[in-house]
Amino acid sequence: MARNGKSINVKIATTKVIKALETKLAQLQKDKANQKVNEEKFQKAEDKWQKEVAKLALGAIAKAENLTANLRYNGKVNVDFDIPATAIDLPAKPEKDFESFHDWQYKEMVDEIENAIRILKMTDEETVSTSTYNSIARYL
Repeated sequence: MARNGKSINVKIATTKVIKALETKLAQLQKDKANQKVNEEKFQKAEDKWQKEVAKLALGAIAKAENLTANLRYNGKVNVDFDIPATAIDLPAKPEKDFESFHDWQYKEMVDEIENAIRILKMTDEETVSTSTYNSIARYL
């Protein structure tokens, strides 16, 4: 529903919805096939970013607040402190440009998309109703 209480009532071409679902399905399959490689690349970028931030933070240690240091049971030292965001110029944080999911999530999404595509291909309707579109919108 729209904010003013009126519902949005539009018709979308069935062929466009099928095409969008097929595109999403192909992207999901590609992301799943490349998930391990993508996750490893992202983790390397994330590790690099964290080291860069740590280096910058150590350079601004004089501005640290809430500094705590602890000797842990395993013989490691844990140091934690806060630095005002304005104290250092943070590099851009890496962002995922792919979807990652557990096997059960992937299977569930693929099954739902494939079922929607099959049903939409069987219809004689030229447009998809808003209620049908709303049930599959999360995949588009």
